Amino acid sequence: MSNWKKSWFGLFMTCTFLLISACGGGSGAAGNTADPAQAAPAGNTANADNTTKTAEPVTIEFWYGLGGKLGENMQALIDKFNSSQQEVVVKPVVQADYSETEQKLQAAIASGTVPAAVLSSNVDWARKGYYAPLDELIAASPDFHPEDVVQTFLEQGKVDGQQFFLPMYGTTQVMYYRKDAFEKNGIKAEDLTTWEALADAASKMTVKESGKTVFYGWEPMWGAENMMDAVFGKGGKILSEDGNTVLIDSPEWVETWELFRKWIHEDKIMRIHSGGQGWEYWYKTIDDVMKGQAAGYTGSSGDQGDLDFNIVAAMEQPGWEGIGPGKPVAQAIMAGIPAAASPEQQQAAMKWYSFFMSPENTAFWSMNTGYIAVRQSALDDPEFVAYSEQNPQATVPLKQATHASKPFQDPTGGKITDALKIAADKVQINNTPAAEALKEAKETAQRELDRIRK
Repeated sequence: MSNWKKSWFGLFMTCTFLLISACGGGSGAAGNTADPAQAAPAGNTANADNTTKTAEPVTIEFWYGLGGKLGENMQALIDKFNSSQQEVVVKPVVQADYSETEQKLQAAIASGTVPAAVLSSNVDWARKGYYAPLDELIAASPDFHPEDVVQTFLEQGKVDGQQFFLPMYGTTQVMYYRKDAFEKNGIKAEDLTTWEALADAASKMTVKESGKTVFYGWEPMWGAENMMDAVFGKGGKILSEDGNTVLIDSPEWVETWELFRKWIHEDKIMRIHSGGQGWEYWYKTIDDVMKGQAAGYTGSSGDQGDLDFNIVAAMEQPGWEGIGPGKPVAQAIMAGIPAAASPEQQQAAMKWYSFFMSPENTAFWSMNTGYIAVRQSALDDPEFVAYSEQNPQATVPLKQATHASKPFQDPTGGKITDALKIAADKVQINNTPAAEALKEAKETAQRELDRIRK
């Protein structure tokens, strides 16, 4: 088993163990605060002997679905926070991925026993009152400084004018490639500014034996996101300007997704890993590149903590010939506070978030994970500047974010997004023509949109 295979397999076992421990450890959910009265033996009260009881710290659970180096760095910051003060203790509860975190949270909300902090966001749930509005907590937090937070990220956490979620870090999908594969085939990263050029390079680097591809020129990441990024670069939109018409069967969409289908299934110069537990498909994709079975892949800026940049390098996503640079989505990964958490728990969660988002710690996160820092002052941090000079891949997500698209806010509560996911699977996995898959997706999405517009 390769080191990379060991990495994600070990991650899966670790996450499973932690999740089982969190569910069955008997400690209860984070909604249960420590009772100061339990700290003193029976009869040992302040009235009895004029001594003052020491208040126990507020213990909160923080739920998140991160693995590999991301999980290690999150644990490091949790440990740093817990040792930096005595008022709050953060207990990590790890899920396999972001989706599982939301699924577990849905069950917790239904039961009325919730964590105080969760690395997840859901606009529809915020409107239903499942998340707490944060404006008052922000105003009462002296260390937060919202004016210093990257405003495009902060805005993504607002719902109907109120701040419900906070940006913990920013992310965008960038391109990682093997230096040796490019050098062997005379390919220069600076020349791959269009998808057409990338496809030509992928074809040149692909190796086939007896009609079977044994080395792939490129590996997009499974899911709709990569292909949506490419659509946005061509000018495609999900909804019309008035928000009443779904546009995902327009020529920009069909032409782009059909090219990906052709590259994967007909030309066989690209490959998709799909399915598996949690992030398994993601690590298999990375594994292919690191083992020398693919020339490169499209992945998260947050992958940088898991990559060996002696072997690989990073570049921005391409655009299209005659149109301009790419416009991939730059998104903030948000955290929220469930409304069912007690006031003390909510204040404790805000204290933890303020610590995580401090200039020093958001710079640490960026340097160690590749994700984008959320405080503007962090980008001027001398350590970050020096790090970027020695590690140029760290600047690629920041540069790409300057011409990026905003993430889609689904007015149907996820029904349009779900339709796109199903269509992407049909194209990437089932080899369904893009026009057919997107036509079906458009009909489903339009029906859901019409339902809420009535």
